[in-house]
Amino acid sequence: MNTFGHRFRFTTFGESHGKALGCIVDGVPAGIKIDEEFIQSEMNRRKPGQNEFATKRNEGDVVEILSGVFEGYSTGTSISMIIFNENQKSSDYSNIKDLFRPGHADFTYFNKYGIRDYRGGGRSSARETATRVAAGAIAKLLLKELNIDVKSGICEINGIKAETYDFANVSKSEIFALDPNVEEDQKNAILDAKNSHNSVGGVALVNVKNCPVGLGEPIYHKLDAQIANAMMSINAVKAVEIGDGILASKVLGYDNNDQIRNTGFKTNHSGGMLGGISNGDDINVKVYFKATPSIFIEQDTIDVYGNEVVCKLKGRHDPCVAVRGSVVAESMMALVIADMLLLNLSSKIDNIKKVYEK
Repeated sequence: MNTFGHRFRFTTFGESHGKALGCIVDGVPAGIKIDEEFIQSEMNRRKPGQNEFATKRNEGDVVEILSGVFEGYSTGTSISMIIFNENQKSSDYSNIKDLFRPGHADFTYFNKYGIRDYRGGGRSSARETATRVAAGAIAKLLLKELNIDVKSGICEINGIKAETYDFANVSKSEIFALDPNVEEDQKNAILDAKNSHNSVGGVALVNVKNCPVGLGEPIYHKLDAQIANAMMSINAVKAVEIGDGILASKVLGYDNNDQIRNTGFKTNHSGGMLGGISNGDDINVKVYFKATPSIFIEQDTIDVYGNEVVCKLKGRHDPCVAVRGSVVAESMMALVIADMLLLNLSSKIDNIKKVYEK
């Protein structure tokens, strides 16, 4: 499946080393101001080649809008966008064209489709997530109309955890760190792994402020379930925590419950959701990325013929995919919230009457 969402939905296309990547965003209401500078700024946050903590693949990631926008505003029709690849080096993969890279989707894609696109993984490459950020930027422009704010940052690298969450620090940090007090240690962990031809994992925190009460469609389209679905669709994500997550299974009910006063909830262990529906509090989600599987250490594997061989990679890869992955997680969150907003419009007859009654 290449489409995500129900009312606000997007479809992506393209491969890592193909001519271009792109997306088609459906369900965008007419009349939203489409700020192309903002869309590009979102792309720039994710794009590679910016510093020593990311891959040296130098892509401009310039977005070109092909349809759905007229005189700076959405028309209500599909918005299509394209991103042309500029810095492919398929030759970097020629020595492994018949091998299955450990930790990658090569083995499963080959057994499913019978085709081995060795050029960076083809459709399974994280390069595809550039289109998600473009679509997420459109979703954010919708959310902006309602003063809903989605942001993210890195709260853990290689087990080095943030003690405080300062989203103001994220834009100043090369690794989008939430805690400036541990940022240098986190950077050193990335560089140590890089210099030893290895990689490290990390955790991104995604936060939503000013989310209205009532988003989420029980029972089989709960908000938390769709968020988990969105996050788990991102390359290298292995776990998702809503609110306190695993900790909720280790404390007593009294300590886990978010008691309520007329001013709101006293705590937010639930992460802003109850019964799969938003409760109006901040939505907090942690997204866990495994260590980048592309490493420059010899590893045992097999080839497409079943022979046992040694895999030795070359090329350009992120030593910690979680850093740029946090921007993708933020975009996916925006897309989920936008979809849920539109779905929620039909939850009450009163909502429908507001539109159609004269």
